[in-house]
Amino acid sequence: MIRATSPSRMVRATGFGMTEGGDVYLYRPTNVQEVKDILQMARETGRQVVLRGSGRSYGDANIARECLMLDISRMNQIYSINKQSAEVDCQAGVTIEQLWRSTLEDGFWPPIVSGTMAPTLAGALGMNIHGKNAYVAGPIGEHVTELDVVLPNGDVRTLKPENPLFHAVISSAGLLGVITRVRLKMKRIKSGDLRVLPLSVPDWAGQFKIFEDLEHDADYMVTWIDCFGRGKHAGRGVFHAAWYTQENEEFPSTLRPENQDLPDTILGFFPKSVVWRFLKPLNNRFGMRALNAAKHHASRLLGNGKQHPQGLVGFSFLLDYVPNWRNAYLPGGFIQYQSFVPKEHAPRVFAEQVRLQQEAKLESFLGVMKRHKPDPFLFSHGVDGYSLALDFKVTRKNREKLWQLAHAMNDLVVAAGGKFYLAKDSTLRPADFQATIGSENLARYFDLKAELDPESILTSSLAKRLGLDPREFSK
Repeated sequence: MIRATSPSRMVRATGFGMTEGGDVYLYRPTNVQEVKDILQMARETGRQVVLRGSGRSYGDANIARECLMLDISRMNQIYSINKQSAEVDCQAGVTIEQLWRSTLEDGFWPPIVSGTMAPTLAGALGMNIHGKNAYVAGPIGEHVTELDVVLPNGDVRTLKPENPLFHAVISSAGLLGVITRVRLKMKRIKSGDLRVLPLSVPDWAGQFKIFEDLEHDADYMVTWIDCFGRGKHAGRGVFHAAWYTQENEEFPSTLRPENQDLPDTILGFFPKSVVWRFLKPLNNRFGMRALNAAKHHASRLLGNGKQHPQGLVGFSFLLDYVPNWRNAYLPGGFIQYQSFVPKEHAPRVFAEQVRLQQEAKLESFLGVMKRHKPDPFLFSHGVDGYSLALDFKVTRKNREKLWQLAHAMNDLVVAAGGKFYLAKDSTLRPADFQATIGSENLARYFDLKAELDPESILTSSLAKRLGLDPREFSK
């Protein structure tokens, strides 16, 4: 057997934003026994283990220097699709893409999808991802009917929603156990198309009003925010609502995966694989200010208020339109900052966050707002309110100032009773997370950690940064 720390196992791993990284010893198990073996190896050698799916967490949640990295992606078998109960039973390394490609022709769609189809179900549940329908469907954990988890001592437990540990393992950022199998309730659909309504919005007040007007009607809602907009234009952007549709055919062509595929060219001839190279020279304040303004003005003139059909894949996975788009942020990478604020405070907090960005001349190049609802999970980011996701380019010159900006924005969120999302975090301080997750939930986490992982085998750079790894206390 290869030694746990054999040089042949060492690779460099980074978060998706490419701002944080470290050398790890990589293992890719193919079955539960191999997962147990890796955990046993860690216990015997005193090493810790960091869990990784597709590596789509933006910050440091799926990296940990000098640790064993347990990559679940090869455990990607779909066991069964129950057409009567609309449940899929599969290994946890199955990706969202595998899921929809395997079930679409039978009239099923994943109940929750992120902005990219790349995440594994293990990663999606560890972070409890949400989508553009979060205000009605909640996070993905609410649609799981059963899961298997391998605990750090090698025990395997099958959990259902009535088991208290169920709501802790889901959302715990991979710090309580290794999810290896998932049974997920799918959404029944009659068409692969949505009916989409785009609306140009002039300001913050308009944004929140449209969400309020449509939240009891639309199946999906999301809005883009131009973070360069000032004065009476502050908060301007483009809102999209979408509704499921129904076709009369028994097997409509829109349910065929090949008819949902995103095009690999622009205008039929320009390859998307090189688009990021053309975006890179524009990836600065001047270029992004111009692109955001152009997008806003185009939204007022082209298709505003006119419904049109769009495929589920095209509407759902905007982050997959341009391959390797994150390379446009090199060499420093980028961070995504997402805060969740109760509805009574969100208009003020989000407007102030953007004002602080403009004051610091560190405007987010992309702003996306969504509606949410509370949920019962341990490390929940759900609130009866809204989230604002922001992308920031990182450079050697702006890094310290950018972290100071993030901390100032955190203060606003904490004071408003908001929350944060660990899959997108790079900048939280321990006090920020502790204040928003609550002392009761934090105490329960440490009780479970002591019970299930007393040696603190499972860790991550995020866990060490936020004070969630008990080993750090003894150093």
